Amino acid sequence: MDTTLRPTTAGGTGGTLGTRANASSRLVPTRSSASVDDTAAVTTAASAASAAPLRANGSAAKIASGLQDQVAGAQQALDYLERVSNQLEALKGELTAKLAGTRNGSRLQLEVHARQLAQTLAERKKTGGGGVDNNLNYSTKPATQRFRIRGLDIASIKQSAPLNISFSVGSAGGPQMGVNIEPDQSNQEVARAIDRALAPMGVHASLDENGELVFSTPESNWSSVKDSIAVSGRGRVITEELPANLAPQLWNVGTETGNADALRQSLREVVQALERVHRSQAAASAALQAASAQVSDAATPPPDMTIAVDDFGKVAASTDYESLIALTSALVGVSRDRVLALLGLR
Repeated sequence: MDTTLRPTTAGGTGGTLGTRANASSRLVPTRSSASVDDTAAVTTAASAASAAPLRANGSAAKIASGLQDQVAGAQQALDYLERVSNQLEALKGELTAKLAGTRNGSRLQLEVHARQLAQTLAERKKTGGGGVDNNLNYSTKPATQRFRIRGLDIASIKQSAPLNISFSVGSAGGPQMGVNIEPDQSNQEVARAIDRALAPMGVHASLDENGELVFSTPESNWSSVKDSIAVSGRGRVITEELPANLAPQLWNVGTETGNADALRQSLREVVQALERVHRSQAAASAALQAASAQVSDAATPPPDMTIAVDDFGKVAASTDYESLIALTSALVGVSRDRVLALLGLR
């Protein structure tokens, strides 16, 4: 099996357009007709007027595209969380009514609401925008899957210290990364050391709320990771996916009398889930506003661009020799890709 988790480096920010960021943006008629390439210094004010704005706005086009993806993801997350919130509120009302013994708390209504919520939760990966995890927490980063490695816990690791552990991820053994564990290290230090060893392979380690070792990886990588982790001295290990905190499909709401304790537990889960959803809605709203503001800024042409466009239009409207020379000089080195990048900001 191939190794899908490898050390990665941040990608480039995209090709640059133009050459001189500080050159004047005014078009000035000139007789110079010397050609320039994409990286050479601009020799005339006319070509500088076209090159400099294109550099800035080519980058802005790429930035705006990425921001648009963030806006779309945050909006999808908000739509999904709103649907979940409404269903949780309906369930909360039904559970409360049934526990109170009122006529509104019927078995049929509870079953219908529980099935609807279970179906919505099952659709999260497709409709949640990629930033909502299985516990309904929102992040601007891709949602992660949390899991444990059977037999690999803080207590057993510290009991065997000093210890060297090597990890690999991948069908053919993958890249191997080792970590030394010393007896005097704290639980947090052990978790951080293991995290540093696994991070290049796209897996992270930390302590959960109970101080136990828990691992995580982006949900998109989970299918490749879950059956391909190997630990020195043990070979391929068994990973155990941590289930979601909210599991309506497991609730016992199928009897008229019901189990009062089970219903109360279900109600507690619903209330806790609502609190998480409300926090996630606030976080997604903040992310949407921030990304939308950046998109607006990136899509707004800088003052120099506006001046250059006006000057270019005036020169292009003239038919005298000086103007035509300035126009053709300004277009030297302007490729189709540059024009498309500029038009992409519209």
